[in-house]
Amino acid sequence: MKKTKAELLKNQDEKYIVGTYKRSDLCLSEGSQAGVKDLEGNEYIDFSSGIGVNSFGFSDEGWVKAITDQACKLQHTSNLYYTEPAVKVARLLVEKSNMSKVFFANSGAEANECAIKTVRKYSNEKYGQHRNEIITLKNSFHGRTMTTITATGQEEYHQFFHPFSEGFFYVEPNNIAELERTISDNTCAIMIELIQGEGGVNSLDHVYVDTIVSICKEKDILLIVDEIQTGIGRTGTFFAFEQFNIQPDLVTVAKGLGGGLPVGAVIFNEKTENVLTFGDHGTTFGGNLIVCAGAAYILESLDEKMLAEINEKSEYIRKELLEMDEVEFVSGLGLMIGIKHKTKSAKEIAETCLQEGLIVLTAKEKVRLLPPLNISWEQLEQGLNILKKVLKG
Repeated sequence: MKKTKAELLKNQDEKYIVGTYKRSDLCLSEGSQAGVKDLEGNEYIDFSSGIGVNSFGFSDEGWVKAITDQACKLQHTSNLYYTEPAVKVARLLVEKSNMSKVFFANSGAEANECAIKTVRKYSNEKYGQHRNEIITLKNSFHGRTMTTITATGQEEYHQFFHPFSEGFFYVEPNNIAELERTISDNTCAIMIELIQGEGGVNSLDHVYVDTIVSICKEKDILLIVDEIQTGIGRTGTFFAFEQFNIQPDLVTVAKGLGGGLPVGAVIFNEKTENVLTFGDHGTTFGGNLIVCAGAAYILESLDEKMLAEINEKSEYIRKELLEMDEVEFVSGLGLMIGIKHKTKSAKEIAETCLQEGLIVLTAKEKVRLLPPLNISWEQLEQGLNILKKVLKG
């Protein structure tokens, strides 16, 4: 029997690509906004945005034009020269964060690596080499490089690759007493996600965050806020830290910033903006012109009107889900939503949704929704109807 296009592709994937991902059987081929087709022509509504990457869905016309126009001029130079797109994106990030300067990387993990190097250099120069310990939260996720996987507070990731990086300590989220016991004279930074995405779409308590900020200020400990998944409008404000009324020392962003192209960035405040100097850090592709052209389009398009619509759609989704007897609770902020079902597993729900034409994600025991920030009401309704059908079934 002749193999289908999808079967042929999967066979080629298994032959040529290292098997580090447990893929579903879905073979995607083309899409527009929140709609996408597979190789056989079947249509789906996407509530995943490529795990929060495709801020404006698939092949947004304005984004495509921005990167295409730039590709016709210059695709890459190097960081030895000045380029307009990088400066434009940096300026927009500084203005929207009310911070000072930006370093460009290629991913969230790389951005977190840069932030970690920065806090250690800051404390090394000011207090000596002994002050190098970083506290992160249990259930956190900060990347898969050797240092960021060590920073990740999940034991399942701390296997096979020994020795792991030194100087990381993990505390239970929202446990103030444990945090205070763990801080020492050697603590140089605290690194947090305000909503733990991979860890289950769990939000930190405002009192806990306020306590962290107070301790950091008192002891000159730097605060890193990892906004790889929560940043760039995902939670209904440009940055999630705005909803906690705090101002971090460093903020890391990636995913939705590029709209589909690889990018990462660290945003520094006045306290940390000059810590890294010539030769301390770098990357070949950071600030790439095409990537920055796309990022600039995302940042300029994500205005107050769109943020208001994100919150409106978020409230609608939550209302519809919380009216269902089958739903135990809903977590997250904005269009970063976690759903705990009373009886079904997240994996079971995600697999059934896919069969019905809806792409969703999982995060621990929850179904995770990360639809495009500009998803139309029509596509939102279509996807939500499928989800409700699966949750009830």
